Amino acid sequence: DKSKKVALLLCIFLGYFGVHQFYVGKIGKGLLYLFTGGLFGIGWIVDIVKILMGSFRDNVGAPLRE
Repeated sequence: DKSKKVALLLCIFLGYFGVHQFYVGKIGKGLLYLFTGGLFGIGWIVDIVKILMGSFRDNVGAPLRE
């Protein structure tokens, strides 16, 4: 189980580098974020909103725990 709070903090402070994607086990997407600057900043912002709304999932499709 991955923590929603940890994922949100990683996304806010290090999301530009994809650290939150590595945290939830999405290595490929993490590398994409790392090399494109969080999908040029847009993907990073979208992920913050998704985590806050509760629709962000880990690598097996499970929701993040509170």
